[in-house]
Amino acid sequence: MTTSEQVCDACGARYPARDPRVECAACGGLLHLEHPQPAQCSTALRDFFDARLTPDRDASGTGPGNSGVWRFRELVMPDASDADLVTQGEGNTPLLARARVAAWAGVNDLLLKHEGHNPTGSFKDRGMTVAITQAKRINASAVACASTGNTSSALASYASLAGLRGLVLVPQGKVALGKLSQTIAYGAQTLLVRGDFDDCLRLARESAEQLGVYLANSINPWRLEGQKTIIFDLLQQLRWQSPDWLVLPAGNLGNTAAFGAALRDALRLGLIDRAPRLACVQAEGSAPFAASFRSGFTTRHTVRAETIATAIRIGAPASYDRAVRAIRET
Repeated sequence: MTTSEQVCDACGARYPARDPRVECAACGGLLHLEHPQPAQCSTALRDFFDARLTPDRDASGTGPGNSGVWRFRELVMPDASDADLVTQGEGNTPLLARARVAAWAGVNDLLLKHEGHNPTGSFKDRGMTVAITQAKRINASAVACASTGNTSSALASYASLAGLRGLVLVPQGKVALGKLSQTIAYGAQTLLVRGDFDDCLRLARESAEQLGVYLANSINPWRLEGQKTIIFDLLQQLRWQSPDWLVLPAGNLGNTAAFGAALRDALRLGLIDRAPRLACVQAEGSAPFAASFRSGFTTRHTVRAETIATAIRIGAPASYDRAVRAIRET
């Protein structure tokens, strides 16, 4: 393979990297990215990425050399040029040792990957820098998403940076006010929907198809490419030694899927020699994936989600199949 391709999870249909669709035209399945093999592998590839830790940073602090996403561009969007990138220094988030939290959790060694240090305050910036870069590369006229908060503010911020119109659908009364304020301040057209996140996502998918708007939710394969870098960044901070466990909150399951894909890449390329186990945590009132796990994934459960944890108030996770694979593989 000499160029990246988008590949259907379900039927294996292939599409060029710059095809604007986010779902398979043949079967409606979700797409994932397959990239050319990097020139280096194993120790040489680790050294290559490590050398970028002291880049020639620009004075603004927001150029490509400052990004903890684009440091790994060979594993994210290999053919992207610096001129393509829509970036504002996302990633490079700290690993924090917190002894009292470790004691409360009953473990000897616990580190917290603080994704709140991203520009808009969440890990969604990692995925959005890649998704909006792709939107710019395909000359999209506008970008859209459904959101419970974090995705909306990230899309609004990066769309504004790229000079693109942003359209956001959020569930009325079920979105964090700070995130809604951020979204509006960045200039995205914001629609309040009488329903939950799943209703918003359904409407976003329909509107994107009918209006030709580029959809930037986590069903977008480029979004997950950016979110994979949480793992690459983390492993690099640990000097390419895998922890025993990675524990993460689970809503639409985009991060679970992205983490699984990143670990698959890291093992295949020799960046690590073993994978950690993934543990996904859901709120009791919004736990369809936990219910499916308990049944050995024989049944795909959905629920009418209800929890004060608005970011994971999702009852029908879109990345379910990919997340199942990630859990089974780890």
